[in-house]
Amino acid sequence: MYYSTHYSSPVGPITLGSDGENLVGLWLEGQKYFGGTVAEAMAQSDALPVFAAAKEWLDKYFAGKKPAISDLPLAPAGWTFRQIVWDILCRIPYGKVTTYGEIARKAAVAMNRPSMSGQAVGGAVGHNPISIIIPCHRVVGANGSLTGYAGGIDKKIQLLELEGVDISGLFIPAKGTAL
Repeated sequence: MYYSTHYSSPVGPITLGSDGENLVGLWLEGQKYFGGTVAEAMAQSDALPVFAAAKEWLDKYFAGKKPAISDLPLAPAGWTFRQIVWDILCRIPYGKVTTYGEIARKAAVAMNRPSMSGQAVGGAVGHNPISIIIPCHRVVGANGSLTGYAGGIDKKIQLLELEGVDISGLFIPAKGTAL
């Protein structure tokens, strides 16, 4: 059984998903792949302790504090490669950005492979079911492109600015699949 609740944030309405004990989803309204990793309908429930913990985490985050990802029980559903990429995302420091290529290099090492496709990493980053907490918004193109945020480029910019990232060297691409 899966459960959901809602949270009002500075970047718009958020839906949280849980299996009853762990957080399995955090989706921004209108996000690509909304609820995509939950195979069944979610029952509305505001009383779960995991939701209280997640809302407290989000309150701290949006207040400009740096809550630890490890403070929450996370259980994103995905195959091994995606789990590896999401684990790498969790290690991107607050207020910093990294590139798809750098994540690909780290994923290749974790999988004992000589290399990994940046596009494959992009797919895993884009399908992250627990956005914001698993910080996929901290990933940019090697050239400084702000591409690739399923919640929308405007929200990616808001989150990076909230974290104090200097976005002056970053840009919104004129075209692309992630706009």
